[in-house]
Amino acid sequence: MNDTPGWASPGSAPSDGREPGASGPADRPGGPDQPARPADEPGADQPGAEPTGPGTKWSKEQPPPGHWSAPSGPGQAPPPPPPNQGWGTPPPGQPGGGYGGPGGYGGPGGPGGYGGPGGHGGWQGGWGGGWGGPPPAAKPGVIPLRPLGVGEILDGAVSTMRTYWRTVLGISLTVAVFTEIIVVLLQGLVLEDTSSEALNDPDATLGELGDALTDTTINTGVIFLISLIGTVLATALLTAVTSRAVLGRPVTTTEAWRDARPQVLKLFGLIVLLLLIVAGIVTVGMAPGLIVSATAGGDAAVALTVLGFLASGVVAAWLMVRLSLASPALMLEKQGIKKAMSRSMRLVRGSWWRVFGIQLLATIIANVVASIIIIPFTFLAAALSGDGVSGFLEGTGSLGWTFLVISGIGSVIGSMITLPITAGVTVLLYIDQRIRREALDLELARAAGLPGSGAPGTTPGS
Repeated sequence: MNDTPGWASPGSAPSDGREPGASGPADRPGGPDQPARPADEPGADQPGAEPTGPGTKWSKEQPPPGHWSAPSGPGQAPPPPPPNQGWGTPPPGQPGGGYGGPGGYGGPGGPGGYGGPGGHGGWQGGWGGGWGGPPPAAKPGVIPLRPLGVGEILDGAVSTMRTYWRTVLGISLTVAVFTEIIVVLLQGLVLEDTSSEALNDPDATLGELGDALTDTTINTGVIFLISLIGTVLATALLTAVTSRAVLGRPVTTTEAWRDARPQVLKLFGLIVLLLLIVAGIVTVGMAPGLIVSATAGGDAAVALTVLGFLASGVVAAWLMVRLSLASPALMLEKQGIKKAMSRSMRLVRGSWWRVFGIQLLATIIANVVASIIIIPFTFLAAALSGDGVSGFLEGTGSLGWTFLVISGIGSVIGSMITLPITAGVTVLLYIDQRIRREALDLELARAAGLPGSGAPGTTPGS
């Protein structure tokens, strides 16, 4: 069994090959060499039966002290139940705290019993103490192992960043600094900022506007590609960290890179493929309007283009939400690109609005936090540059080295916060959907080594 989610098919049998609760020869009262005794034979292990001789042995796996009392006999009143035992206070009209009758499970018995006279072996305060609800789910890491709410998903992402801050912030800082240095150098040395003057000049010719738009597209595309590479690296590493955090196991940057390295190129190909799909859908939607605009022109062509853009945008958004869990499926299940996309489609089916709402909320929160950090640095950079804040607001200021460096520092700090939140929410959404559909919580409990989960080295009920 691996120690992170997604590596084994959910719902598999315990690793020892035995079904939970199954009995074997070692469980028999006389040992593995003795035959099983009939249920109706005197002295057999029956509810309420007393030991018949010195050869009778009790099970080695006894409940903890305080839950069992001495068997009651003739003329012996059972001791009162200990305080604060069981699942709550007794329901009205049931003084014995039983589960269907006074002192038993649907039959007469002693106080707090479980069946016959005196209860099942003198059980005190077991399942008969009212309706207090089931016990809370196990929480070995940053989330409880059960279907999650919106707040628990967001809290899990923040808790991962807070609990493993050295690894998380180290990864985010390294990736953000690396990408921002390349972007600043490209903007200062290679990419020319000549488009703003032409775009703001009302007397510019059509050729000048075309050249300005071409330069802007190239600059934006290069910067976006560099940022995309950094985002892929950060997502791959932070996915490994979050999956370990769910199990309560820390992970170093070296270990995260070792886990993520075989899938990094596939993840990059997946993200590029998703971008091409979006671009293709939008192009197809706008094509009729563009064709009409090029041949006939007029307001109808513009309206058709805008309508096609909006319709294709809706289709692209719907498809991207359906494919939004492909990244963690690819990383955690070690799948290929096509298989990861089909896995995401199946996991999101029937939960589109929920997945969309949680991801939208996480994106808004991350961008608001990043804007609070980036905007002051941007105004500070504009104030210290040659044209001042007024030139920056009017769009006439030049991007000097002072502006690029100071604004780049703000971008690095903002990325340190946004990358862990967005990556963590996506991974926890993937885990939540698998818990809801495939009972992944059982696999996670076994991977975390929780008692009673069937993990190697644990004893059920211990």
